[in-house]
Amino acid sequence: MKVVIAEKPSVARELAKVFGATTKKNGYIEGKGYTFTWAFGHLLQLAPPQEYGFIGWRRQHLPMLPKKFKLAIRKVKTKDGFVDDPSVKKQLDIIKTLFDEATEIIVATDAGREGELIFRYIYYFLRCKKPFKRLWISSQTDEAIKDGFRNLKPGTDYDTLFNSAHCRSESDWLVGMNATQALSISAGSRSVLSLGRVQTPTLAMICSRYLEVKNFVPQAYYQLAIQVDKDGQLFKAMSVNNFDKKEDAEALFEKIEDLKSGFPLGAEVIDVEAKPRKEPPPLLHDLSSLQQEANKKKGFTADQTLGLLQNLYESKLVSYPRTGSRYIGDDIFANIPALIEKAQSHPQFGKQAEFLLTIPLNKRSVNAKKVTDHHAILPTGEPVYGLSDDKQAIYDMVIGRMLEAFHQECVKEITKITISSGSIFIANGTVIRAAGWRSVLNDKDEDKKDEDNPSLPKVKAGEHLPLPEKALLEKQTKPKAMYNEASLLKALETSGKEIEDEELRYAMKDTGLGTPATRASIIETLITREYIIREKRNLIPTQKGLAVYDVVKDQKIAQAELTGQWEKRLEEIRGGASVMDFKTEISDYTRTITNELLLAGAGLLNKMEVKTN
Repeated sequence: MKVVIAEKPSVARELAKVFGATTKKNGYIEGKGYTFTWAFGHLLQLAPPQEYGFIGWRRQHLPMLPKKFKLAIRKVKTKDGFVDDPSVKKQLDIIKTLFDEATEIIVATDAGREGELIFRYIYYFLRCKKPFKRLWISSQTDEAIKDGFRNLKPGTDYDTLFNSAHCRSESDWLVGMNATQALSISAGSRSVLSLGRVQTPTLAMICSRYLEVKNFVPQAYYQLAIQVDKDGQLFKAMSVNNFDKKEDAEALFEKIEDLKSGFPLGAEVIDVEAKPRKEPPPLLHDLSSLQQEANKKKGFTADQTLGLLQNLYESKLVSYPRTGSRYIGDDIFANIPALIEKAQSHPQFGKQAEFLLTIPLNKRSVNAKKVTDHHAILPTGEPVYGLSDDKQAIYDMVIGRMLEAFHQECVKEITKITISSGSIFIANGTVIRAAGWRSVLNDKDEDKKDEDNPSLPKVKAGEHLPLPEKALLEKQTKPKAMYNEASLLKALETSGKEIEDEELRYAMKDTGLGTPATRASIIETLITREYIIREKRNLIPTQKGLAVYDVVKDQKIAQAELTGQWEKRLEEIRGGASVMDFKTEISDYTRTITNELLLAGAGLLNKMEVKTN
C-alpha cells in the first residue's frame, strides 16, 4: 500500500479524486492501491521551555539553550490550562498506523520550506525509518498532479531544505523564547512582552517611521513658476532652484520678463532634450508583489491576499502561491501561448490576449537560473466559474500581470526644455508613443504623476517665447508616508533599504526580513500582540508597541539588516552550508540579546503607562 500524506484534508481529497480513490475512512481515504492521509498544518512544534527543565520564568534560566530540541504535540487551551490537542493525537496515531503498514511513503505536503518541516516533524516524532519519496508540483491541476507522481523525487533530495526549515524553527524558538522572557522579567511586567527574530525588527521599522512622521516639522520653501506660450499652446516651467527665504524668491520674481511688463521677448529657449525611453514590462508576480498590488488597489491585507490566493491554488486556478520567484524557466514559457490563448475569453483582458498572440512575446521574466523552489505565479488555464468578487479580483491580477509581463515595451518620449528668463526654468513632459504593456490595465504612469505638463509643444533652442503668467509659489516639505501593508511588504524585501529598481530589489530578496510566505503572519502577529493597529490602510504602533520599541531600538534584536543576514544564512543552508556553524552563531546571538534585554527592560512599565498625545 502506498501512503500519501498531504498538508491538509482538502488537498488529500483532491489528490485522492485524481487517482479515483473514494473509500473514506477515519483520517484517510483509500482506493486503487493508495491511501491518502493528512496533517492539519503544524501538528507538532518545538517543545516549550518546561520540557527542558526551565520551569517558570526565572532570570537564572536565561539564556535557555537546549542541547537537543524536542518535539511536542500542538496544544489547545482548556479550563485546566494548555493540553495536547486530542484531534492531533488521534490523527498522529492514524498516520503512524498507516506508515507502519506502508510499502511506500509519498510526501505531498506543500512543496516548500514549511511543507517539508511539517512532514519531517511528523516523520521523526513517529520514529519512522522507512524511506520516502517527494511529490514536488507547482500547481494542483489534474495533469500537474499526475505528472508529479510520475516523477517522484527521493526524499533525501530535500534534506537541505529540511535543514534550513529546522534551523529557522530553532532560531525562532531561541530568539523568541529568550528575548520575550528577558524583556518581561527585566520590566517586571505581569503580562507577556513578546519579541521575535523577525517580529521585532519589523516593529522597529513601523515605530521608527511613525515617530519620524509624528515629529516631522514642515519647512517652508519657495519656487518660481512661469507659463510659456508657444503659438497658443501653454506649458509650465519651474525654477531650477528652491528658495528658503521668501525675499530671495521675490527679488528674482521681479526680474522675470513678461509681456505684461512691456518686454517684447519674455523667455529664451536655451536647450531642448527629447529622448526616447523604452520601459520594460514588469516581472511576473511572486506572492509579495501580488500582496502589494492587492493592498494598493483593493485594500486587502497581506493575510487576506494569501488566503484568497491559496484558495485559488487549491481550486486549481493558479500555480503555487507561496513563491518568492518572479521568473519562469523555458519549459514553463513554452506553455505561455496556450495560457494567453485561453485568456481571450476574459471579459476585461480578451482583446489584449488576442493581440499578444500576434507578436513575439517579451522574455524578460524568463530566466531558469532565477527560479527558486517554484516559478512565478501564473494562471493554470483551467475554466473559471462562480468566483466571489474578492477571489475574482486576485485572479484578475494574476491574469493581468501575465499579459503585461509578456507584452511589448512601453515607448516614451521624455522631453526637457530649459528656459532663461531672469533665471533658469525647466519644463518636463512625457509623451507615450507606444503604450505596450501599459495598455493592459491602463494604469497611471507613476513617472508622470508629478509632472506639470501632460504634453509639450515642439520648440527649438534660440526661440523667444512670451510669458502670459508668472507666479511665486509657497510650498512646504512633506514627511514620508506612514507604512501601509503594501509599502511595509516592499520594505521588508530589502530590510528597510529604499530601492526602487525591480531587479536590484530581486537581487536582495535573500537578505530581506522574513520570506514571502511568512510576512503576512508577521504583520498579523504584531496586531495580535497589540503592538500595532490598522488605522484606515496605515499600520500604526500602539502605546505598548512604542514602549517596547523605545527599549529595543538600539539593541541587536531590532536591527533589520542583521536579521536579514540570518535569512540569507538559512538560504545558504538550503544550498549545503554548515548547519553547525549557523547554530553556533545563533546561540551566541541569543546570549548577546538576552543580556542586552535583561539590562534594558527596567522602567518599561512606566513608559507603557504614559499616554501618547
